[in-house]
Amino acid sequence: MELEFLGTNAGVPSLQRNVTSIALRMFEERRAFWLFDCGEATQHQILRSSLKLSKLEKIFITHLHGDHIFGLPGLLSSRAYQGGTTKLTVYGPPGLKQYIEVSLMLSQSRIEYELEVIEHTGGVVFEDEDVTVESLLLDHRIDSYGYRIAEKDKPGSLDLKRLAEYGLKPGPAYGRLKRGESIDLGNGKTLHPDDVLGQPKKGRIVTILGDTRPCDNVIELARDADLLVHEATFMHDLKESAYNYHHCTSIQAAEAAVAAGAKELILTHFSSRYKDQEHLQPLLDEAQSVFPKTLLAEEFMLFPVLRHT
Repeated sequence: MELEFLGTNAGVPSLQRNVTSIALRMFEERRAFWLFDCGEATQHQILRSSLKLSKLEKIFITHLHGDHIFGLPGLLSSRAYQGGTTKLTVYGPPGLKQYIEVSLMLSQSRIEYELEVIEHTGGVVFEDEDVTVESLLLDHRIDSYGYRIAEKDKPGSLDLKRLAEYGLKPGPAYGRLKRGESIDLGNGKTLHPDDVLGQPKKGRIVTILGDTRPCDNVIELARDADLLVHEATFMHDLKESAYNYHHCTSIQAAEAAVAAGAKELILTHFSSRYKDQEHLQPLLDEAQSVFPKTLLAEEFMLFPVLRHT
């Protein structure tokens, strides 16, 4: 599980940075990646990365401002030409379905794969046997949502030495034990999973926020997260501007990470006034003074989601 930032700028693209889009790469877990927001030219950014649109499984939209959705119609249209034949599901606020349908209809774009658009107003928006995605409303000029992606705990590793002592060889019995089933050894004895399984592996939690002012739902979504992705549009000396435009400063993002008990923080969604990494360094310095385990998002850099115990 890794994050790859395809755009880190707020509002409009610049020569140095594209507008917002984040890929959650889960190739070992799902053989796929998910996309969070799809600003203008996101498909161009994907072409510059190692990602393949044929492996795109889901898109989660935080809100309907242009710098988060203007790349969506083009990407949906292009996906089929790049080998995308499997179902694609897009999640987002009310109005998203109309935006997609009208864009594709007026441009006479044909989608050759199954496309599902699910509008939501928060709550659990997706769940399967491996992961749960929960969303809550944030505080922005229009409805903006954050997403909490929580892996479910996995069984511990099998103790191969102990299994050999019980006379078991690799095969179906291993899978049954991993699933929590007991095994009849045929000699009047029963082998229980607890006898040969290590401690369960705790699932990782990633929180990816849309644009927001500081609010309680930020803390709820980021509670005990292994990794929090939080907007930091301005330095803290512009906190009044941040408030007026319904955004956050670098220090406010760090304060949220502390309050939520998050393990790591990545700042993104930077104002164009901060032209390059050198100009962004003061934002990082501010945030690290409050929450030391803070990083700056950088386009095309891979950020592993570490499991913290």
